[in-house]
Amino acid sequence: MPVTRTLAEDGVLTLALARPERRNAIDAELAGALRDAFEAAADDSAVRAVILTGEGRAFSAGGDLSRFERDWDPREFRHDSHRLTQLVTLVERLEKPTVAAINGVSTGAGTQLALACDVRLIAAGARLVYREGRLGIIPSHGGVTRLVKLIGLGRARDVLLGGEGVSAREAHALGLVTAVVEDERLLEAARERVALMLARSPQAYAAAKRLLWLAANVDLESGMVAEGLVQSQLIGTEEHKRAVEEARWRR
Repeated sequence: MPVTRTLAEDGVLTLALARPERRNAIDAELAGALRDAFEAAADDSAVRAVILTGEGRAFSAGGDLSRFERDWDPREFRHDSHRLTQLVTLVERLEKPTVAAINGVSTGAGTQLALACDVRLIAAGARLVYREGRLGIIPSHGGVTRLVKLIGLGRARDVLLGGEGVSAREAHALGLVTAVVEDERLLEAARERVALMLARSPQAYAAAKRLLWLAANVDLESGMVAEGLVQSQLIGTEEHKRAVEEARWRR
């Protein structure tokens, strides 16, 4: 299988890209398996959170280069590319905690998958590579737009126009990743981070996640209207009532 799935007793699902001989390059089979895995995770109440990582020395080498070794009709290429964009969007919109454990080099669509996760932990020896310019293309699947929204225009220029590789420490300084972790502790640190995320109300977590995405795309007034609507729904949930009661007893 191009993606291995490991579901722990606490409901944390670890998905590992499993083409180590190709540095976990994303071909049609791997993309399909990953899409199925995230769809299943969204539908399965036993899955409470997802950790995404790679097998071997790489997180992901991005789209398989064989994809660029044929003559494409531009319309066909856009349709094919849209499938990968949908996969990245699926990761971004999963209403459960997601953590990317970037274990090695990552580039292209692989980096987009990582950046779409709620939290991104990177091994100290790993790096992000923006090599698209050398291939005569640009970062896609949200690669330019998401980067600007995440770290701002100035820093995005530095990353895309100023160089090619970003070390783990540089990625953290830029705001691309949440934390740098010693290589051997990466998955352990990912599980620790997930535990903190799962301490939140699942409904409130899901709502905050969607509102954060919305806030990056709308004006302040629209964002506040959405917050008010969501809050009016959350105060009626059993999760909220139970949490308030527990807080009262702790006083």
